[in-house]
Amino acid sequence: MSTKNCPSCGNQVPLNDRFCGQCGMKMDGVPPAGGAGKTMFFSGVQPTGMAKLVLVKADTGDGVAYQLSGTEHVLGRTDGAILFPDDPLLSPRHANFVYREEKLFVSDEGSSNGVFIRIHTPTRLESGSVFLVGEQLLQIEALAPDFGPQPDADGTYYYASPKRASKMRLIQRLRGGDIGLIARARGDSITLGREGNEVNFPDDPFISGRHAEVSIGPDGAFVITDQGSKNGTFVRIVGETPLAHGDYVFAGQQLFRVEIT
Repeated sequence: MSTKNCPSCGNQVPLNDRFCGQCGMKMDGVPPAGGAGKTMFFSGVQPTGMAKLVLVKADTGDGVAYQLSGTEHVLGRTDGAILFPDDPLLSPRHANFVYREEKLFVSDEGSSNGVFIRIHTPTRLESGSVFLVGEQLLQIEALAPDFGPQPDADGTYYYASPKRASKMRLIQRLRGGDIGLIARARGDSITLGREGNEVNFPDDPFISGRHAEVSIGPDGAFVITDQGSKNGTFVRIVGETPLAHGDYVFAGQQLFRVEIT
């Protein structure tokens, strides 16, 4: 049977098929495999300035590639062009990849679980920001000054364990909306990892020994820094954010790598 190569994922597609059965790429105008147009195929795999999302699968390398050749590309469980109907952590319409002024952006479409971007440099966080290290969903919050124990209306003080002064606390968010551990910073930073840190997750195989650090900058803002971890640190976006070549986007249970020519 005569076939042609999909210019997006390299899949062998029957000659008369108009779309690739693996990634959905439109096949109109693609020459037959081994034909005279072979050189043009290799030089025109991806239009200049356009992007594609490569699905990253654990332990198996790259999966399907999604060519972002339109103006917007919706990711979701039931709505959009990039669908994962079996992913219960994706909202029906979860995220959108759009071009604006020749740049690629990703926006959160009001999803329940958010869109996360892997950070490359120290990144500013607001109080209440959510981020991922390994399999842990964590939230950082600023703490108000502690004025010490206060008496009730009768002038009686309640007996309780002493509270250390702290500027911030880290909250572990569990499945179902429950709260796990709560760690109060003793100084101006909290280190996270598998062992030897102020907050440790020894049973999480995706966390590095020393994974990340959240600190308070000179202006009082929070800053999160990845400490060279193997699997990275991901911060939940607010609204939309620009994407660059090599960025990683996490949504639901899906991890994508961004490739831009």
